[in-house]
Amino acid sequence: MMSVTLPAGATLRPLELPARADAGPSPAVCAYAAVRNELLIETTGRDDDCLTASELLSTLSSTPDRDRLHWAIELGGDTVGRCALDILHDDGGETAFVTVALLLRAWGRGIGPAAYAQMETMARDAGVRKLLHWSEHHDAETRLPRLDSPTGFGSAPLDRAARFLQRTGFRLEQVERGSMLAWRESTGEHLRSLRDDAADHAADYRIVQWTMPTPDEHVEGYAWMKSRMSTDVPDGDLGMPEEIWDAERVRREESRLMQRGWTLLVTAAQHVVTGELCAFNELALGQDETASTHQFDTLVLSEHRGHRLGMLVKAAGLLAWRDRHPLSPRVTTWNAEENRPMLSINESIGFTPIAYEGAWRKDLT
Repeated sequence: MMSVTLPAGATLRPLELPARADAGPSPAVCAYAAVRNELLIETTGRDDDCLTASELLSTLSSTPDRDRLHWAIELGGDTVGRCALDILHDDGGETAFVTVALLLRAWGRGIGPAAYAQMETMARDAGVRKLLHWSEHHDAETRLPRLDSPTGFGSAPLDRAARFLQRTGFRLEQVERGSMLAWRESTGEHLRSLRDDAADHAADYRIVQWTMPTPDEHVEGYAWMKSRMSTDVPDGDLGMPEEIWDAERVRREESRLMQRGWTLLVTAAQHVVTGELCAFNELALGQDETASTHQFDTLVLSEHRGHRLGMLVKAAGLLAWRDRHPLSPRVTTWNAEENRPMLSINESIGFTPIAYEGAWRKDLT
């Protein structure tokens, strides 16, 4: 493993969160949020995932499902990057998401490798046996060789990020596509046509919708579908642990989103005869009504596939969302490149690719 010694003038400072849950963001959290946003824009060229310090604060704390640890990378007193280690409890803490991100102006000093080495050491000491990392990759240098995804779908250029991950022992397991739907004058009519056509093929189902908090009558069914997201969605050989969701976990996650000041709309398909919830789509937006909408999870339970429920919940959700939030100009979403059924639905709706992300894995032996 690489040296764990940071170069002179560089510090890895643990991020201390306010002691009170209702306290506002501290100066340290504000600096962490600012560098996170700067890194996102510098890395992706987009601000869709930027958060204010107040929005970010509710996402930083640990929960019964996950330990969240954060560090600011400082150089000469200036915050130039961040590190994060999210240890999942679903498999007893053996899997963790790791982030090491450094601003361009701090490159070339050995900070990144040293910071990563410290993250790996802390992960090992905590009992983690598998690290997962997601990195957006760009084709700025078109002559770069490419690394094919082992799923057989998609590839990543061997850019600086990919070369660093390979040197540190990670292997590419999957490529994900980021897509965007830009609202146009014709979008509503197109979505209504798609929704109505899908409904004709789903006569045994009805649409139910709610904004969080989830009504008590739907919370158990919603929790079951959220559990299936971790088992029914393609993840290559990433080995994501199965997540166990119940009503309490749903309420915890909704509370975190509401603390951020966000709105979440869930559109679900319900089997008329049994009352079972069997497909769902999530759309979310922060307090800025002119910002991008985020399409979170979409799933059709495997035993209910073949009735165009994926198209039904997506089209119905987007139409209802537009009525509620007409100023949000676009919707972004991510899907595995091998998830052709969901990508086909997105493409039919009008989503177009905007980015590609590599999902990387390293086993700690």
